[in-house]
Amino acid sequence: MPDAFSRRSPRIDRAVTPIAFVNAVLLGYRKYGADPSDALRAAQIAPALLSEPDARVTASQFEALCRVAMQQLDDEALGWFSRRLPWGSYGLLSRASLTSPNLGVALKRWCRHHRLLTEDILPTLTIDGDVATLEIEERRRLGALREFCLVTSLRNVHGYACWLVDSRIPLTEVDFPFPRPPHGSVHSLLFPGPVHFARDRARMRFSAQYLTLPPRRDERALRTMLQNALPLIVLQYRRDRLLASRARALMTARPNEQHTAPSLANALNVSVRTLHRQLEEEGTSLQALKDAVRREQALEQLSRTAQPIKQIALSIGFSSEKTFARAFRQWTGESPSEYRQRSSAPIR
Repeated sequence: MPDAFSRRSPRIDRAVTPIAFVNAVLLGYRKYGADPSDALRAAQIAPALLSEPDARVTASQFEALCRVAMQQLDDEALGWFSRRLPWGSYGLLSRASLTSPNLGVALKRWCRHHRLLTEDILPTLTIDGDVATLEIEERRRLGALREFCLVTSLRNVHGYACWLVDSRIPLTEVDFPFPRPPHGSVHSLLFPGPVHFARDRARMRFSAQYLTLPPRRDERALRTMLQNALPLIVLQYRRDRLLASRARALMTARPNEQHTAPSLANALNVSVRTLHRQLEEEGTSLQALKDAVRREQALEQLSRTAQPIKQIALSIGFSSEKTFARAFRQWTGESPSEYRQRSSAPIR
């Protein structure tokens, strides 16, 4: 689907796609009684490779195979469902969500309109507090195509969401209802988050904050994306438009930790270099975020508690009351004691 899938690098375009996915595409040919020879030839996949369980193909090979298969079979679902999804079906699905005011509305439209394509699976989006869950209910037995269908369906909607808001969307959890397959390690490449097998349903969870992001794509961008889309290959977006917000929330939730760049990057599942670069792109820095969190905590404790100023200083990460007082004066123009006296003074 989205153009995040089509950007290649030498590191990504290597043989990582399991031959099981290639054979799943060929099951679609078998369902329709068609010959896959042209598709295999276009993808430069040797027939002998199909019988090797541990074989892998590259992103480019799998792209070529799927592109030819979808056109030859006139089915973008490659035989998963009880009826064909003609060429262009997922383009219509993407277009229907393009004008949404934010990602939450876009994904709800995606789920609703997907039911117009097929009712064999029913995707739904739910929000519970600060966690968004997109899950798939199976309404029909998918048989040998089950894994390929569920993996691709989740991957497509996640890729579309990332593309639509032009941001990496980290997943906090990904579940699949089938046992871990022999090629199970590939699922961690396809999804940026912990992957679990043998669960009750296919689903992915992520921070509901991303649902508030507005789309950053238009019709022209959509046409370009659809021309270059890959059906399953994953290349993560490097930029996370909510990284600063996530970092700040993490520091607020863990006030007693030092929040060094390595520890924070590890908690946010990014490299230290990526952390600094993306914060700079958002017009901030790690030190600025630390100062903002400390300032907010200091103001809260000074105005709402009777704790000694030294104790407040230590609780928010300062080594002494003196360094805290110096920083506080830079933030507010007054000392902690002056602020406390003013904030607790009765209003007349």
